Amino acid sequence: MVTNAALIAVVGGGGVATSAIVLTGLAGLVAGAFSMGTGEYVSVTNQNELVAAEVAVERDMHARFPEAEREELADRFCSYGADPDTAVRMAAAVSEDPELALQLHAREELGVNPNELPSPLLAGGASLVAFSLGAILPLLPYLFGLRTLVVPLAVAGVALLAGGMVVGRLTGRPLLRSGLRQLTLGALAVIVTFGIGHLIGGGVA
Repeated sequence: MVTNAALIAVVGGGGVATSAIVLTGLAGLVAGAFSMGTGEYVSVTNQNELVAAEVAVERDMHARFPEAEREELADRFCSYGADPDTAVRMAAAVSEDPELALQLHAREELGVNPNELPSPLLAGGASLVAFSLGAILPLLPYLFGLRTLVVPLAVAGVALLAGGMVVGRLTGRPLLRSGLRQLTLGALAVIVTFGIGHLIGGGVA
């Protein structure tokens, strides 16, 4: 939302026609949504591939050095409070199922469960939709026929304030302070970009 509000502000500050502002806002929405979506997809895919590579190394270690891995597992159980004999028996029992042992090692050493990795498609799609919903808000007044820059920026401001308050509610922070912080940061971006657009537009004219 801040991205598209600032984009609309910079072209609106340049004094261009309303149609140009709408076109710019729509272009920003589409470009930003696909950029965020594909970026998130690639990021999660790379993360999953990295985890898969690390799990493959761990799998190879289990196959080549089963005794060492079993001892490592026993030491882990001891760190949880089990006595040495119990820890050894637990490690032996777990090691009878290679996939379970691998999953346990991956969770303890890598901090991930190889069977519960995030979906790149879901992450990318969620990012695309979230950006689109935020970016469309400053455009709505124009799409409904209004021809002033004030209303879209006011809509964005209200949305920023409300969004910040929702975040404050979720995090337990003061609602008004959280809302005003987000509104202030967004307003700063809009003011700066509007000023740049005004300067450039005046210079071109």
